[in-house]
Amino acid sequence: MSLYSFGLEPLACHAWNKDKTQLAVSHNNNIVSIYQKNGKEWDKIQELTEHSGRITGIDWAPESNRIVTCASDRNAYVWSLKDGVWKPTLVLVRINRAATCVKWSPLENKFALGSAARLISVCYFEKENDWWLSKHIKKAIRSTVLSLDWHPNNILLAAGSSDLDCRVFSAYIKDIEDKPGPTAWGAKMPFGELLLEQKDCGGWVHSVSFSPSGDQLAMVTHSSSMVVVDAAHGKEATQLTTERLPLMSVLYVSPTEIVAAGHDCVPYQFSYQGPGQLSFVKKLDIPKQTSKGSMSAMQHFRNLDKRATDDDMNDLNALHQNSITQLRVYSGERARIEKYSSVSLDGAMVIWEFKH
Repeated sequence: MSLYSFGLEPLACHAWNKDKTQLAVSHNNNIVSIYQKNGKEWDKIQELTEHSGRITGIDWAPESNRIVTCASDRNAYVWSLKDGVWKPTLVLVRINRAATCVKWSPLENKFALGSAARLISVCYFEKENDWWLSKHIKKAIRSTVLSLDWHPNNILLAAGSSDLDCRVFSAYIKDIEDKPGPTAWGAKMPFGELLLEQKDCGGWVHSVSFSPSGDQLAMVTHSSSMVVVDAAHGKEATQLTTERLPLMSVLYVSPTEIVAAGHDCVPYQFSYQGPGQLSFVKKLDIPKQTSKGSMSAMQHFRNLDKRATDDDMNDLNALHQNSITQLRVYSGERARIEKYSSVSLDGAMVIWEFKH
């Protein structure tokens, strides 16, 4: 695993380009910074400065090499690289509250945008007018949409919300794609069709993730619990309440294994073997070895001054020193992810290896 520090500012979200040589991050402000890998260092090569509100979501489409960003200024931009410079295109998202999350579909022909306006904008490019249009999914959503994930078939969309529910919708846009075939979630798929409403997950649904096959959906909530809904077994839900602080991000790394991280500052591995068989496996952080050497008088008094204690043990016994805000796939196939990355409020990014 590798740890990289990007300064003292918190990192709210991040996204990788296709070959992982560039990284887009938000330092919890209205600017998206793009870094280029240079040996063991990351050099800032450009800033995307179009937004006027705090950046809440970034996603980088690997094949088409386009970046989509959204922010609390109620706008979304699609950025394209022209002559070495990123140029923005405004998207007509038609929302009157902050945007909260954004995600490209697997085929990169559309993206979904969650917002505090209690709706999801599914945005696609209209060639005739040369602009990005959006269609709204409003059905049944009663509060802010906090998280989104696309089903591998490019049609179904999972959304976690602060109304304590998780839903799966059809985001089929007949203007740009062929009619979808049936899935385990359902066969009728007009745009906006509600295929699952998982009621009262116990807390705000911070993050959702489809399994590689798309037949299972994992979600983590603010009640420190994880729920997996299995469409292959009649949409049966299995809930596991942990004794840890709430998890903020969840990621399927293989057909049965799930990684989640959050306010405990370390990633955890969970395993789902079937209905009723969701279990905690292990903590994935390797604690760092602290050498408790003799403290200099200067350090002794500095600690007394800063912390009202002469103890130097305020560091967490973990790589991240603050809450993990987001996990992302770094390398590997969808069904066998080898490495994943995390960003945290401590301003650091870590690339973790997952041992299957």
